[in-house]
This record gives sequence, C-alpha cells and structure tokens, in this order.
Amino acid sequence: MTEREKMYAGKIYDPFTEGMPEDRARAHRLCKLYNDTFDEDAEERAKILAELMPHNGHDVYLQGPIHFDFGYNIAMGDGSYANFNFTVIDEGRVTIGKNVFIGPNVTLATAIHPLCWEDRNAFFNEKTGAVTNLEYTGSITIGDNCWIAANVTICGPVTIGEGSVIGAGAVVTRDIPPHVIAVGNPCRVLREITEADRLANHPERFDE
Repeated sequence: MTEREKMYAGKIYDPFTEGMPEDRARAHRLCKLYNDTFDEDAEERAKILAELMPHNGHDVYLQGPIHFDFGYNIAMGDGSYANFNFTVIDEGRVTIGKNVFIGPNVTLATAIHPLCWEDRNAFFNEKTGAVTNLEYTGSITIGDNCWIAANVTICGPVTIGEGSVIGAGAVVTRDIPPHVIAVGNPCRVLREITEADRLANHPERFDE
C-alpha cells in the first residue's frame, strides 16, 4: 500500500511523504484566501471553495473562518452550513450529509496519534531522509439533517446518524444513532427526538 492508501485505510502511515506536506500547505493557503473574503464576495468564495473542497453540494455555505488540512477529503451535501471557526483535520475521510447545521467553533478531527510517547514523537526516517512522525486516521460521517451545536469536537472514527442533535460543548468519541439528542463529554445519548419536539406542539414559542 502507498502511504496515502494507508492513510485512508486507517493504517499507520508517514504524513510527510507523497506530496502530503505540499497538499496541506496548499489547503492552508486556500483557507487563508477564503477567510480574507467578505460575506458579499459570493463569487470569489465559491471559486476558492471549489478548488479547496471540490466535493461539496449545492448551496453549501461556510461562514468562515475555516481551517482545513487537505479540503479534498471532505464531502458536504446540499444545503449544509457551517458557522465561524469550522476546523476539519481531514487526514481521514469526512462525509457530511445534506442540510446539516454546524455551529461555531466546531472541530472534526480524523488524525490519531499514538498514545505512547515513544511511538508519537518525531524521528528521523532513514528511508526518506526526513524527520517525520507516525499517525493513523478514523473517518467521520455525519448523516443528513443533523445539528452539531457550538463548540462540539468530533473525534474519528465516528458516525452520527441522520436527524440527530449534538449538544453544545460535546466531545463525540463513539457512534451516535439517528434521531436522538446527545450531549456531554464523552458524548452520550440523552433521549430520542419525538413528535413532542415539533414546534407545532409548542405554541408558547411563537409570538401571537
């Protein structure tokens, strides 16, 4: 397997080979260009985003600033939105469904470092002649119609089922089923989302 194939397969790989440092530098540059635009610069933002994150659907809106490692490892479905300070460490695959709401200061992290410092620290790779480190990845999938509230951190490998809500400040380290509210650190299911949660059943929330 190539180092990139290992990266996508969740195997230990060298992140400083096969053009990966250059690809990260390119993505960081494109993020900076995107972050320097204004809300009304829709055409310029769309152009940058198409280059940075080509696997995005119709009417995807990223408020910015954004911070991606590669960009091309992220797929985002139609009508999805991310508020400011959206950070994606996308060494692994990140798949975001349709009509997903992502609050401010959300981080999606697919890169995983070894727990033992002897395995984690940088070292000189005699094969490549460069200083490197070893890591692996866990992919992240967020289903359609989810709401990821403010200050949530999602650590791969994780799948969040469609229609679920992740409460503010949660740290997600395990799969979350569909159509539930999940909160806390570590994030746990609080309850199912039911018909009782529909706005039609809460007239007190409307101004009559």
